[in-house]
This record gives sequence, C-alpha cells and structure tokens, in this order.
Amino acid sequence: MKTAFLFPGQGSQYVGMGQALFEQFEVVREVYAEAEKVLGWDVAALCFEGPEAKLNQTQYTQPALLTTSIAAWRAIGSPIDAASALAGHSLGEYTALVAAGALSFSDAVRTVHLRGRFMQEAVPEGEGAMAAIIGLKRQAVDAICAEVSEVSEVAKGSGIVSAANYNGPIQVVIAGEAKAVEKAMAVARENGAKRSIRLAVSVPSHCALMQSASVKLSSELDQVEGQDFKVPLINNLSAAKVTTWKAAKAGLVSQVSCPLLWEEIITVMLKDEIELFFEVGPGKVLAGLQKRIDRRSKLVNVEDPEGASLGLAVLRQ
Repeated sequence: MKTAFLFPGQGSQYVGMGQALFEQFEVVREVYAEAEKVLGWDVAALCFEGPEAKLNQTQYTQPALLTTSIAAWRAIGSPIDAASALAGHSLGEYTALVAAGALSFSDAVRTVHLRGRFMQEAVPEGEGAMAAIIGLKRQAVDAICAEVSEVSEVAKGSGIVSAANYNGPIQVVIAGEAKAVEKAMAVARENGAKRSIRLAVSVPSHCALMQSASVKLSSELDQVEGQDFKVPLINNLSAAKVTTWKAAKAGLVSQVSCPLLWEEIITVMLKDEIELFFEVGPGKVLAGLQKRIDRRSKLVNVEDPEGASLGLAVLRQ
C-alpha cells in the first residue's frame, strides 16, 4: 500500500504538545535538546507549559511545531523508506524536507525561527488577520476577496485580503489586513458560508503583505546547504513534485506570500494511488481536511505514544 507522510503547520499547536512522547522516548528528548542548543531557549518548556500567548507568537510557534513534529517522526523510526510522497502544510513543508533528508534539523529549526520573526516584522501584531471560510467554493471566496479589496481601494481604505489556503472543496482560509478580513467574513456569511472563523494567529500568512518576509527568507535560505532527495515532496506553491533542493528552496520562498494548494496536493497523491496517510505532529487538523477531500483515505495520527505505537504497528504490516 502506498503511503504518504503529512506534517502540520500553524494552527495545530497547543500547550502540552509532545510532552507524552518526551517522557517515553529518549530520541524525542534528544530532538528537544538539539532545538534548545540551536535556538538558545527552552523549546520543551514552551511546548509543554506555555504560556499559550507566547506559543501562539509566530516566531515561537514555528520552531516549536517543527521540533515536536520531528520528535514524532523520530519516535516512529524516521520511516522515509516507507514513503511514496511527503507534504507539509505551510511551515510543515520544512518538516517534510527534514524528513526527506534535504535539510538538517538544526538548519531547519534555525531558519523557521527567523521565518517567524520576518513574518511578524512584516505586519505588526493586530494589524493583520486570517479566517477560515467554510461552506463556500473557492471561486466564491476569491470573488468576495476581490470585491472587498476593490471597494477598499476605491475608498482609499485598508483593504488587502485574499485566499491564503485552499484547504478543501469548501474550506478556504483568507488573509490580509484585519478590517478587510472582517469585512470579507461578513460578506461570506451573507453569501451562504456555513461558518467564518477568525484564526488565532499573529500574522496574515500567505498573502501579499508577506512579500518583505519572503525577500528576507530568500537571503537566509541562500546560506543553507540543502541536499537533493529521493522521496518526492508535493509542494504548497504549485502542488508539484520536487526532489531537488533548488526547486524546494524556491517553493519555500514563494509560499510565504502565495496561497497554499493543499487540496491539490492531496489530489496529486490520490491520483498516484496513495491510500495510507500519516499525520505526523501535533493535532488532527490535516486528518480533518483529508476527510473532507477523500473520505476513503486511511489515516494514522502520530502525536503521542499511543499514536506512535499504532504507527509502528501499521508500518510493520
């Protein structure tokens, strides 16, 4: 059975993530120790104890999630040989590249900490926002964002808003300036959206407001020595299969300010007859999206010792 490994992004973090794995696996404790050595602060303490407000700050969220996801990956033996494909949602793309052998964990955790800082610097906290629109197709959400942005431009208001994540057939995340996002949420409800939910994030990722962060990130990634890899990554930028560091790096730079094509990523995998999907890392966000895209998929979540035991058992079959 063909298998894909998926790695979560921001929004999956929670206080306490990784703690049960840390208590049971020495290899997990080594991951957190390496992250602390690289970053100079106690990643384990933030993940296990919070405070939640700090954990939700992008520059801390990103290395904390990467560390916890790689800890879970190593708890199941880093089973890259079992993979037919890899993907990561936004930040999770870095985790996928570590799993593939394209990036060292040290380089990745250092880079995503800077990535978070660059993104936070691009838009001061409180001025940007993201929201999930559920119940409308992407064409309808795109039209609403275009309408709100155009009206704001004509009125010389603060109005950048656009699709940030195409997560499923009727789930699109939007991002932009806070007032424009709120307006788009209201218009979406008026046009039949089942729900419009403001997300607990400190920056509006994957939209034009992140262009300066993308430029800074490009300079940092130019200093990183990545490697080509064998198991293909299906990237967020274009849902393309990539196996070279050059192509992977270009995707990492561009996806900061461009929408994520998560539904297309899963569609590519399904067309390749992948039937078994592992979500490796905190939460079950990607499993939830998977069910909306294809209910027949077999799903295994690895975020705690029980999930690790199940994952190991499935992999041995």
